[in-house]
Order: sequence, then structure tokens, then C-alpha cells
Amino acid sequence: MDAHLGLPLLVGFIAVAVLFDFLNGLHDAANSIATIVSTRVLRPQYAVFWAAFFNSIAFLVFGLHVAQTIGTGIIAPEIVDWKVIVTALGGAISWNLITWWAGIPSSSSHALIGGLVGAGMAKAGLGAIVWWGLGKTAAAIVLSPLTGFVLALGLVLAVSWSFRRFTPLSVDSSFRVLQFVSAALYSLGHGGNDAQKVMGIIAVLLYSQGLLGKEFYVPFWVVLTCQAAMGLGTLFGGWRIVHTMGSKITRLTPMQGFCAETGGAITLFLATYLGIPVSTTHTISGAIVGVGAARRVSAVRWNIASNILVAWLITVPASALISVACYLFATAIS
Repeated sequence: MDAHLGLPLLVGFIAVAVLFDFLNGLHDAANSIATIVSTRVLRPQYAVFWAAFFNSIAFLVFGLHVAQTIGTGIIAPEIVDWKVIVTALGGAISWNLITWWAGIPSSSSHALIGGLVGAGMAKAGLGAIVWWGLGKTAAAIVLSPLTGFVLALGLVLAVSWSFRRFTPLSVDSSFRVLQFVSAALYSLGHGGNDAQKVMGIIAVLLYSQGLLGKEFYVPFWVVLTCQAAMGLGTLFGGWRIVHTMGSKITRLTPMQGFCAETGGAITLFLATYLGIPVSTTHTISGAIVGVGAARRVSAVRWNIASNILVAWLITVPASALISVACYLFATAIS
């Protein structure tokens, strides 16, 4: 374990982590609000407030299992020092900004995991990786969108059958109200899973400096700070990605938006309970494709979906490579 940092440097590095959390909210705001905006249930400026509120209070609902996984289950905590943390965040933030600018809904979560893997390997080789933790996270890259797809597809078919005797106008009116609930649930799941990733980063940094004692845990002030940063990031929105998620993949009605958000929310709730850091982007994308496919296969713009899939596959290696470069640069100048 490296020498202790001075207080100004420690505060600065924590601020970088909180910046990532803010950018995560900015980048992934579309995950929470794309469907409710594209169905015109809420205007964008109101939708971000709705999502930000539920992002911020997620810690009241969930435990901190995901933070534990990020802090101790991706790379070995004993090799973590300030350089690993900062260069991991550098890789993740760089990739987030690239994909945000391009309007590509890639995963902030997997960018962070790729950053950790790259920085850990740059310091200590393959021995730095906690394979069981990385393995379940890698499995979630496939399982979270697939689960969202299946749940949303099942929900839209069940709801369509249940409301078959209702007029389209009454169905539309009912689900415009229900979509407030589904958007709130998805925002809770988003805040519960995503904000915990940065909690784990800050906690392992504090642990590496001997500030948590012998046992790893997440201080309450870290929980509050990360939830607030996530909420603020969501307030600033991510309009490029909202457009891709909300209308380019498929066109949505309020009923379909409700089913997509509910299927995605159930997926996030399960993953957060199990301590698996999944991608909220992958989850809602899979759910949106599911409701589109329930209408007809041609309703999904598969070229857009395939472009998103490519972004998913390259996010971890791309952010890992950037963090390796950041680590080598930091080592050369320090």
C-alpha cells in the first residue's frame, strides 16, 4: 500500500470520483426519462426533475451490495492506491464523454469497470483481477438486456391481452398516469445501482489510505454525496442520448413505455439486491427492443440496435485501454 496522501490530494481525488458520478447521471439520464419523454407524458424539463428526485433517494430503498462488489470484487483492494483510482476514473470519464458527444448509449457502469481492470492490470498484471466478481459482471452484460427484453415483452403481451376490450383512448389515458409510477421505479433502480459504483470507488480509496480501519465499509457521507451527484447529473439531462433511446430504436406508446420501464426496473431491483453492477443503459435498451418486437419485428430499427450492441461490446476494453494509457502516463510523470 502506498504512502498516505495529504488531505488536499485526497479531497481532490474524491472530487474526481464525484465528477464521474455527476457525469454518470448526465450520461444515463436518458435511461430514466427517454420513454416518458418520447411518449409525451412529461416534457423533458419536468421529466428530469422527476427522475432526479428518485435517483437521489434510492439509498433509502436499497442496501450497499453493489458498492461492496465494486470496492472489493473487481480488482484486489490491497493493490488499490490513488493512482489506480484516478486513472481508472480517467479511462471511464474519457469514454463517457466520447460516447455522450456521439449520442451513443454506452454503459457508464462498464466504462468504470473497464477503467478499474485496466488500471489494476497496469499496476499488478492479471493477478490484480478478482475473477469471480468480473465474471458475474461480464455475465450481466448479456443477462441484463436479455432479462429486460423478456420481461418487457411478456408485460406488453399480458397488458395488451388484459386491455383488449378497452378503447385505445382509455388505454392511452390509463397508462399516461401509470407511466409516472414506472418511471419513478426505473429511476429508483438507476440511482440504486449506478450511484453505488462510485460509493465503492470512494470507499476503497479511503480504505487504501487506512481511513476505514481494518474492515471495508461505505461511510454514510459517501452515500449521501454520491446520490446527490447522481441526481444533479440527471437534472442536466442527456438530450442526445434521449433522442436515440426514446425514438430511434422504436416508437413508443404510453402503454409500451410503461412496460419497458417496469421490465427494466424489475431487472435493476433484482441486480441491485444481488450486488451485481449492471448497466442501466443495457437494461432499458433491451426492454425497449422487447416492446417494439412485441408489436412486430420490423418495428425495431435493428441497424440502430446493432450499433448500440457494438458500443456495449467495446466499452470495457476501450475504457480499459484508456486507463492503461493514463496509468502509464501518471507513472512516467510521478
